Amino acid sequence: MNLKFLETFIWVARLRSFSLAADKLHSTQAAISSRISVLEQDLGARLFIRDPRGVVLTREGERVMQYAERMTQTMTQLRASLKDEKSAFGTIRIGAMDSAIHSWFIEFVTDAMRHYPNLDIEVTVDTALNLNEQLRRGMLDMAFQTDTLRDETIRSVELMQLPLAWIAPQGLADAARNAEGTSADTLRALARHRLITFSRHSAPHQDLVRLLQSHDIGDARISCVNSVDAMIKLTQNGFGIAAMPPALLPAQSLGQSLHVLDCAVTPPPMPFVAAARSGLQWPERLLEVAERTAHDYVVRFGADTARLP
Repeated sequence: MNLKFLETFIWVARLRSFSLAADKLHSTQAAISSRISVLEQDLGARLFIRDPRGVVLTREGERVMQYAERMTQTMTQLRASLKDEKSAFGTIRIGAMDSAIHSWFIEFVTDAMRHYPNLDIEVTVDTALNLNEQLRRGMLDMAFQTDTLRDETIRSVELMQLPLAWIAPQGLADAARNAEGTSADTLRALARHRLITFSRHSAPHQDLVRLLQSHDIGDARISCVNSVDAMIKLTQNGFGIAAMPPALLPAQSLGQSLHVLDCAVTPPPMPFVAAARSGLQWPERLLEVAERTAHDYVVRFGADTARLP
């Protein structure tokens, strides 16, 4: 349950007005109504009824008011006790795409533990679509994925981009070399082979489809895979040519079992976006840590491997 919504509920109840609560919270009446509607759906109960003097609490609303005031008072006391960041404690539920795990995410966790050693971090690895849904439903406190979320309860920050390239095993790399250096011809030559990309409907998958469509290539065979390890192993075994960031490849495989093709046309870079539920103190602080981790990662590996947005 979003504590910001509980605070909104308390002020509507105290002021007996959605519009006055909106003024108090520096928001809009529509936003206040939306928060109350979401809270009512979460609780499965109607909280307010309208009368000539404004809005009044229902019987269920009066019961919720008692608990809401206790909860917000407890959170106020908790925040006051956490003046020293090192004393931060509790569990933060973080979701991450598999591609984040294979690049900079572990460094982020290390940085987070250095800043907040008493926090416990639970990690869920899933596709961007699933992570976003879990974040919206309150099952996660923050997520690292590819989409900027348009939701007033969630803050999104783009951290970095990983450039994509065409990755092929030795045999397919040799077959494609005679078309390297051009644009449309290169893409058509590559599209004769099976193309491997990330999970269906993900940003990289949609970018690949749009790239092919822009060159009038409608018959390409595209295989969607939601595991970086599986993408690498399938490519190594000659299943197809992968569109993925070289940053995700094991260093020992480059130039040996896998080759980066020198092509003029590649899909757009893969963005990494950090999204956190608004109104929660430690996810907001961890967003700041994530921005620093991303900056350090880009500086260390250079623009060919990673870029700032």
